[in-house]
Amino acid sequence: MPMLPAPDAQGIYTFPTDLMTAHLNWQEETATRKAKAPVLEVTAPHSGTHYVIEERRPAGRPVVVIEPNHDDFALSASGLFLTRPRPLTVITVFSRSLSVHPALEAAYPTVEAVSTLREREGAETLRPFGAAQHLLGHKDAAPPYRAYDPLRLEKITEELRSLLAGHPDAELLAPAAVTRHPDHLLVHEAARRLGCRWFFEDLAFWSTYALTGCDQHLFRVRTGTSLAPELADITDVLLDKVTLLHLHGSQMHPAAKMYRPIRHAWTVAEDRPGTPNRAGPAYAERFYRQETS
Repeated sequence: MPMLPAPDAQGIYTFPTDLMTAHLNWQEETATRKAKAPVLEVTAPHSGTHYVIEERRPAGRPVVVIEPNHDDFALSASGLFLTRPRPLTVITVFSRSLSVHPALEAAYPTVEAVSTLREREGAETLRPFGAAQHLLGHKDAAPPYRAYDPLRLEKITEELRSLLAGHPDAELLAPAAVTRHPDHLLVHEAARRLGCRWFFEDLAFWSTYALTGCDQHLFRVRTGTSLAPELADITDVLLDKVTLLHLHGSQMHPAAKMYRPIRHAWTVAEDRPGTPNRAGPAYAERFYRQETS
């Protein structure tokens, strides 16, 4: 793997360029392994740009990921499953949306157009994992954001319960709802009601909470000491995760914004106790476990 850049080594505006160079080199290296390894070609639905990524071989206990929106698994938890692939099913709750980058509003002017684009992005992202996907078909929240409807929570919880009945042996993974976004809060609560005890740190609204302390403070107040953080080292698969971010690139421009989750993973790794010294920087994702009483 090419040497990974350290964010802000030469200033905050150089990191995306350095990371893009490392990713390009990694793409070339991965392409040369096609004859020796199961390498997939994946395509970013909006741009049509082709990328290559090694196909994973899932093993172990199955996992069902309940994500609020199409990009939450890719942004927040994909590094762990690139590192340790497990049989994976992803349930996307709010799969209808009008949320698209302002520069693309003319190209995707309707809920149907945006939802189709994001569905294709999600499906392409899950291909390397061999993952199954279920779309619940709910419309996501629109600003100005308000508290979710309790009746909607009940409906979605029952829909999830019905789907999960087909996966009795699976471990559940859902958003920790660090952000106050109502979609994430609703899915978190629904998952808790369904017995979920494992949660990923939400990065879809990275700029909402990671640049300020208020959301993290409210998260700690709301959860108290019931959720114990745990870190997963994703350094060795970082550039494959960048490939997955490119598949959602139409939602995240410019590159500096696209790579914000990678910079966050670098800061998370600094909190990892006992991280061995590396030739380059380390990167990690943060998860939470429900502590037993």
